[in-house]
Amino acid sequence: MNIYIGNLDYKVSEADLEELFTSFGTVSSATLITDKYSGRSKGFGFVTMDDADEANKAISELNGTQVKDREIVVNEAKPRKNQY
Repeated sequence: MNIYIGNLDYKVSEADLEELFTSFGTVSSATLITDKYSGRSKGFGFVTMDDADEANKAISELNGTQVKDREIVVNEAKPRKNQY
């Protein structure tokens, strides 16, 4: 399951995301979205977990929690819409 994490502090790293979600199960990947020019985080990212039960537990327990002084938003990622 692909999980969206929003309102992240700009100091959060991909390793921080992976560590946060590993306590709920196996993380396949953790990716922060960055600005292609500055390389700075855009404040959101995605985590992929293979087990849906583990992913749903992570979503329900992490949504609205504080991570580095910010209340994060965690939910199932929606598929990207085709812009054309």
